Amino acid sequence: MLSLRNQCLLLALQVLCFTGFNGMRPAQAEDWPQFRGPNCSGVSTEKHKLPAEFDDQKNVIWSAELGDGIGCPVVAGGRVFTSGMVDKEKVGLYAFDAETGKKLWERTWDTGELLEIHKTNSFAATTPAADDERVYFYFSTLGMLAVDAETGADVWKQELPIPYFVFKWGAGMSPTLYKDLVLFCQDDDLAPAFYAFDKKTGKIVWKDDRSDQAVNYSHPVICETDKGDEIVVAGTGKLIGYDPKTGKRLWSARTLLRNIKTTPVSRDGIIYVSLQSGGIANQWLASIDRWETGNSDGKVTKEEIQAFVGKTKVPEAFYKKTFDRGDLNKDGALEGEELDIAFLPPGNEAGAKFGEEPAQEFVLAVKGGGRGDVTKSHLLWKHKTKYTDHIVSPLVTENRMFLVKGGGISTCYEIDKGKKVWGPKRIQNECEYFASPIYGDGKIYVAGENGKIVVLEDGPEQKIIAKNDMGDSILGTPAIADGRLFIRTRKHLYSVGLK
Repeated sequence: MLSLRNQCLLLALQVLCFTGFNGMRPAQAEDWPQFRGPNCSGVSTEKHKLPAEFDDQKNVIWSAELGDGIGCPVVAGGRVFTSGMVDKEKVGLYAFDAETGKKLWERTWDTGELLEIHKTNSFAATTPAADDERVYFYFSTLGMLAVDAETGADVWKQELPIPYFVFKWGAGMSPTLYKDLVLFCQDDDLAPAFYAFDKKTGKIVWKDDRSDQAVNYSHPVICETDKGDEIVVAGTGKLIGYDPKTGKRLWSARTLLRNIKTTPVSRDGIIYVSLQSGGIANQWLASIDRWETGNSDGKVTKEEIQAFVGKTKVPEAFYKKTFDRGDLNKDGALEGEELDIAFLPPGNEAGAKFGEEPAQEFVLAVKGGGRGDVTKSHLLWKHKTKYTDHIVSPLVTENRMFLVKGGGISTCYEIDKGKKVWGPKRIQNECEYFASPIYGDGKIYVAGENGKIVVLEDGPEQKIIAKNDMGDSILGTPAIADGRLFIRTRKHLYSVGLK
């Protein structure tokens, strides 16, 4: 039997291990395990104080130089993970100690030949997901990888079809986590699908063929309902609720447009969406026919598509799936309504049709827990607007939904009926926006492509607290954990906090 003195020593060691000794974190610490943190919401509920004023020197706890990348940092188990390009054909995944910035490990992989992407994008565009045991990382030519969070050693690898994007947007989807599953949705131009992997083994637990979807870039979110948890994914025309155990589609709401790049927010059984999209016919005419490689005759041919894509041959599977279906008169050109038929899945002709005003924007709310087609029964509200962004996701705090769009224009809506609270208003940082706003310690942080981060007070009125310059472009959404902001610029990773 232990003496009283030894019992006290043992108790002290247990307390130390629980509260921070030997690399463990305080009990109140909250991980930011994936894109936009807990449930992709962008909201931190930690009570730690966060800085309002900082830059690439001021209030920087540590920093690390990295290769080009626009994926977001994530934090789990006291470690920070992010990716970057080592060179043109090699990608790296990095782990740092969240407290000190010490590099814990680095993994690199040869990517093989990569397809051309838009200059704003990066080949290192995806965000890892992580827990205390493993890091889950997707790269287009490698598939889904899992490595040990402590050492970086291989755990499992699951090869997937290499995605194809005719408009050169490139791969941008990232894994997210739910209980024992790694979730991954890839709506590309060839083989759109939604996968659920077993965290420990990488085995595909279930897969949903999303051939009824065009290209989308929206992440899965978890909706808690009276009937149990649902996994909700936005896509072409539809918001879809899935059974987490089987991958069965439980419900769908035909409330969306022809594509979506924003990720919804789920809270208290309701899914909040902001989206902006043009008509598919207009997209193809503007991007192919009226491009410098086209002839501006109001038609799209295979030759024009190939000229736009460049040296890489367009897969015949793409033409078979789209062009050949739309070319009703078989004259070798798509014109008018043929463009709609070609590039939108049959039975899911979402968004503006040929000849209609192409630009559409909405904010909306859908209640989870339904079954079947819930378009009429579960749509709580839907409002047209001119101030959503096609990439930047909404932020829901308190009873408000905050939006920011390119040019630095903000709007705010109450979430009960979607009534506008304020806006449009300038946040005094005119630039393009790719990162989504995040919340912590009563503050909203909005990172612009120009490297400036505007800090606003979270409240019923727009109140700008500070504007901070990180000195380098920011496209990835920052993370919040353990009283720090973790900011990934194109070439650096910064840990920012109150010193």
